[in-house]
Amino acid sequence: MAKLIYITNASLDGYVEDASGAFDWIIADQVHAFITELVRPIGTHLYGRRLYQTMAYWDAPVESYPLQHRDFARVWQTAGKIVFSRTLTSATTRNTRVERNFDPAAIRKLKSESEHDISIGGAELAGVGLDADLVDECHLFLNPVVVGGGKPAFTPGLRRNLELIETRRFGSGVVHVRYRVRS
Repeated sequence: MAKLIYITNASLDGYVEDASGAFDWIIADQVHAFITELVRPIGTHLYGRRLYQTMAYWDAPVESYPLQHRDFARVWQTAGKIVFSRTLTSATTRNTRVERNFDPAAIRKLKSESEHDISIGGAELAGVGLDADLVDECHLFLNPVVVGGGKPAFTPGLRRNLELIETRRFGSGVVHVRYRVRS
């Protein structure tokens, strides 16, 4: 059975966006190759609309990206993508389909039938997945900044017990923490 994995960047105080909706404080340079290797085995990405529209940047011809980002673009373009949105009517990227509603039973079936792990992205969508006990792991890239408010990485009121599996510190001060979600 495939794992469903939540991967996100967050501020030290737990936000994926600041109060203005910006995430320009994320330090991506040193972690980019690490994230590429992290998502390489992912067969399908589950996205909310806003994160999907941000990630659609990676659907351009691979040669148009800086050399150090081309491998990530190839990996991202190859994987399937399911976007959960009530406003989008069609996808603008390859290997993508749009679904109106997030159906936990359908995701359980996808996990049981998939040969490759699945990622879930967008804090709100990940919160729905966590609330439905679908998420198996959380990978957080904690950035050395406090933004004081915005969109939290986890739904307020959600409670889950986690088991620390691994940590990695980058020279930029970013820390990757990998947790298993306990049932």
